[in-house]
Amino acid sequence: MYVHAGEDMMIRSNEIIAILERETVEYSQEIQKFLQHKEDLIINLSNGDFKSLIITEPHIYFSPIASSTLKKRLLDMKDHELMI
Repeated sequence: MYVHAGEDMMIRSNEIIAILERETVEYSQEIQKFLQHKEDLIINLSNGDFKSLIITEPHIYFSPIASSTLKKRLLDMKDHELMI
């Protein structure tokens, strides 16, 4: 299954490692160091301020969609899969 991450980007749900809130990204020195080391893997989907960071294998996405919305979409997909 895929989740819409912003712009026209769809990400395979099984590739998602973590979804982080903007505040967590901004205030964590460890995450800042991680992003500096992975700078070439970053894809910015937000035209301005990002609302969440999606870490996948192999990329990192700055998304304009809130982490709570992404979580809800993933849970809705999981519920839908269980019904099938």
